[in-house]
Amino acid sequence: MTIRIKKGQTGKSILNTVIEMSGVDLSLCYQCKKCSCGCTVSNHAKSPPSEIIRRLQLGAGNELLDNDLIWSCVSCETCYARCPMGIDMVSVMDALRRMAIERKAAIPEGNVPLFNSAFLKTVKFFGRTYDLGLMAIYKIGTSSYVQDADKLPLIFMKKKIAILPSWSANRKTVKRIFKKASHGK
Repeated sequence: MTIRIKKGQTGKSILNTVIEMSGVDLSLCYQCKKCSCGCTVSNHAKSPPSEIIRRLQLGAGNELLDNDLIWSCVSCETCYARCPMGIDMVSVMDALRRMAIERKAAIPEGNVPLFNSAFLKTVKFFGRTYDLGLMAIYKIGTSSYVQDADKLPLIFMKKKIAILPSWSANRKTVKRIFKKASHGK
């Protein structure tokens, strides 16, 4: 693996910001690459999780925020479960996503950021995800109103998604979490 860091840049501010936002000590990583071996999307991304950590350790700058793994990470926590040092890579990816949005980094191909935003909006409002609402927000955002509409009757018939949302009993707790997370930015 060849890692290129742009000359003249010091990414200490990115490293320090990621550590501060995620609460993860990245100096513990000794590059065993167990996170990358278990990652469900690393085969489809340009860089595996271990490379992201190594780039941060080496002082990568804003070019790291353009990495496609930041947006394709599905937060399955397989990397965390496999890591012998207990590095919470999901928190690191969340921090990198927030930084990419704040610094207006290059938008990745596809609609992953839109899907991420739509998902979080439904969780924030209902206290849990609401699939039909998520689909509606996503379809409006992509302007693909009738694409895949022929599948909806079958999905409803097989009761794969509910027409009406189920409200979480802990909506207040979820709203408090979102409020606290927005102040932490």
